[in-house]
Formats: sequence, C-alpha cells, structure tokens
Amino acid sequence: MTTMFDCIIVGAGPAGGAAAYHLAKRGHSVLVIEKDTWPRQKPCGGGVSPAIAQWFDFDFTPAISTTVKKIRYTWKLGDPVETEIVKPMWMVRRDVFDEYLMKQAVDQGAKLQTQTEVTGIKFKSDRWQVNTNAEPLEAKYLIAADGTKGPMAKWLGLKQSKLRQSLIAEFPVSGQIPTFEFGMVKNGSIWGFPKADSYSISIATFRGSEPKDLSKDLTQYANKMGMAASNSMVDHPICLWDGDKTLHTQNALIAGDAASLADPLSAEGIRPSILSGVKAAEAIDQALGGASNALEKYTQIIQKEWGADMVWAGNLAGLFYRFPGIGYKVGVKVPVATQLISKILCGELRYADVIDKAKKSLSPF
Repeated sequence: MTTMFDCIIVGAGPAGGAAAYHLAKRGHSVLVIEKDTWPRQKPCGGGVSPAIAQWFDFDFTPAISTTVKKIRYTWKLGDPVETEIVKPMWMVRRDVFDEYLMKQAVDQGAKLQTQTEVTGIKFKSDRWQVNTNAEPLEAKYLIAADGTKGPMAKWLGLKQSKLRQSLIAEFPVSGQIPTFEFGMVKNGSIWGFPKADSYSISIATFRGSEPKDLSKDLTQYANKMGMAASNSMVDHPICLWDGDKTLHTQNALIAGDAASLADPLSAEGIRPSILSGVKAAEAIDQALGGASNALEKYTQIIQKEWGADMVWAGNLAGLFYRFPGIGYKVGVKVPVATQLISKILCGELRYADVIDKAKKSLSPF
C-alpha cells in the first residue's frame, strides 16, 4: 500500500528545508522529494541574512562558510567606495547550508528521498498523488519548492514571474570582501561574494530587455579582479518579485523561488525563501488542524510580510536603473545608504522606511 503523508514537499532547498523542519517539529509526517543527489551543488552567491535565525531554535554556525563586515562598490570598474555594514552578513556554500538545514528537519522526523524526480501530479478527492520516476506517492497537502526551473507551479496552475538570465562563476581564491559593480551592465549589476576558500561572481539584469550574452561582462570583470577568465560559468536564472500572486490552490502551496520572491533590487532570495517555508508550514499545520482558510491566509501573509515591501524595492530599482550614474553618486556612495540596506537585509528596516529619503535625494535630478 502507498504510504500517506501529511505533506509532501518537492525540493530540498531553503524553502523546502524550512517547511519540513517546522512541520516535522509539530509532529506531522513529512516527505521531502529532491531530484538530485544529496548534498548537491547549487549555483548561488550564498549571501544570507542572520535574520533567518529568529525562525529556528538551533545554531546555524556549522553551516556558515564565512562572515563579512564590509562591502565594496564600484562604478564602471572605478570610483570605488568601501564601507562597513551595520551587522555582519553570513556567506554560505549552498550544498553545505541546504544539507545542514535538511538534517535538522530529518532529526525532527522528516523523511528525505533523493534522486526522485516528479513526473506529474493529480488531486484525487482529498489527497495529492505525486508521480515520480520511482513509485507514486500520496499526501494530504503539497508544497512546491522546486525552484525557478521546476514545473510544479505550472502544474498547479499558479503563475510565476518571468525568468531573468543570471550567470555565476566560482573562483578558488580567498581573502576577498563582497563587491558590487554598477554601470558595466545596463539595468543590472555584478556582485561577488566570498566563501572561506572561494569567491563567486554573479551577473544579472533586473529591468527591461535582457542582453543576449552576459558572459562577456562577467569575464571582463573577473579579469579586472585578477581571477582566471577560463573558469566555467553556470546559468542560474532568477525569479524576481513583480507583483502579488496567488500562492495557493487546492491543498497545495508554492514557496521559495517557485513563488517568485527574489528581491527586485538586490536579488536576495534565501531569506524570503526561508520565510515562505516557515509560513507554508504554519499554514499546512493549521489546515491539518481543520482551518478551512489556512492556505488562503498563506498567500495573504506572504503578500503582507514580504510583497508589500517589494513594491517599494521595485520602485527603488526602477528609480535607480533609470538614472544609475546619479543613483550611484547620491545613493550608493553615501555611507548611510549601505547602513540602511544592511538593516533591510537584517530585517531591522523595510524599504518603505527609506524610499522617501531616496526620492528626496534624487528629485533635483
């Protein structure tokens, strides 16, 4: 007989791991399906806000590769500025971080099934049947946390944002600080994040039409940074938040990158992914307890606690990329701007708190 789970989670990334941990901790039977081997390599800059610790009762120290206290900015490879941030930021390797988070979930009783690819889903009266490359599985509820490229949101009839091209390359160097380069890429930026023994460089655009090839800009930047340009690049599309969406349907939710939650100004994705996993677990726990509108409230909560502020992030991104040179001089280069952004990433401020200041600074231009 097919085992019936309270919840099946598709995807073992930050959203899936967070949801699995909190559901298992509440005593529910949880199965996490991951299509790759485990732990798996995951292209990602790896910047994580320490604010995520508030949602868990365990120590993340073993999953942190390094901690940074400074940021460096450049405009077209020049006009540099280096500044300290209010609170240290965590830098992680995603294979280590995701495995560590999932281990906490497994320790609470969740089950992890790797190298299992979902081939289709079907709702049957009061349960989901999840067909895989192995055996079919069944659960009362379903969380789709299968990332930007996953098919689950489409199969559930839920809309995603348009994928935007992003490339990332890893270099075996250490001793670097986080860097953000503006001006080289129209409507976008290049950023580099350090790990204990490596350095990742990412490139993406955030607005308007996309260039045909971002690899030349990434190669040029890497060369200027003194890193080998021959290093292979990995395609890592991002799903930026572009407006409120319905994130629930019959006995199912979408979370993480599948829900298009990435910050449209900074591309921050791990913190909102974990937030959505935590809230998805709360919603399904309530639904299992008999709350008929719990899943609908999940959509509302994400819109309120994340989407509402992403409206302001999108406005600020539109303002900045319309006048990037001016934005760099009167925004990025001003030390207080870094302090404000670091507070936003740490969850101490919201974009709405600072947007008026930014508008006033740019209004004379």
